[in-house]
Amino acid sequence: MDNQTNSSNSLSKLGFKSGLMHGLPIGMGYLSVSFSFGVLAITQGLSWWQAVLVSLTNLTSAGQVAGIGIMSASGGLIEMMVSQIVINIRYSLMSISLSQKADSTVTRLARVFLAFGITDEIFGVAMGSGKSFGRRYFAGLMVLPIIGWTLGTLLGSVLGSILPDFISNSLAIGIYGMFIAIVLPVSKTNRNIAIISGIAIALSVLFYYVDFFSFISGGFAAIISAIIAAGIGALFLPVKEEEDEANA
Repeated sequence: MDNQTNSSNSLSKLGFKSGLMHGLPIGMGYLSVSFSFGVLAITQGLSWWQAVLVSLTNLTSAGQVAGIGIMSASGGLIEMMVSQIVINIRYSLMSISLSQKADSTVTRLARVFLAFGITDEIFGVAMGSGKSFGRRYFAGLMVLPIIGWTLGTLLGSVLGSILPDFISNSLAIGIYGMFIAIVLPVSKTNRNIAIISGIAIALSVLFYYVDFFSFISGGFAAIISAIIAAGIGALFLPVKEEEDEANA
């Protein structure tokens, strides 16, 4: 029985090719979204190669936009550090969640390199696969998004100056639509995820529109909303664990 179970588990593992296939739509989405970043970087005084270097080494849309804003305003290193921590600290929470689904092939050294590829969309796909993943799958999942994000920045920085402003501005919302496209199908089939997502959305709206919470930055508001929604889900909508075969 154990041999059959191990064989089934090994067959269910997703490899590098599966990661590439799952990362393809993310890479295509990043290609269009990062185009607008390339345009923005040029208008802020960066050269095309500097814009490409920023995208290649960061892979964070909001963090990059804030970063070049501070750079163009001659901000200091401390200001840059604080802004990036506030904006990107959610990736620490994502890393903790992903570590629970990583199998034994994702060693400590592998995690150091694979952590670079954790984005909202990659996290959503990896967590939504319904299976534990190995380092080959996650490496494959990273490849096309990184290429798409960097290539889009290159195209935007080189060609963006000839496009009308309304086109560049409209491309900036593409990443949010892509993330909704990842979450929405799962919410349709899983009532608990739909409820938790709704709670997170309601809290985000509350933080944004209620003046009492105006002192909370957007980054911290997103983190607080996610933690509260996840906590409510863990307390009132726990995932039912499957019974062990021995007790079946």
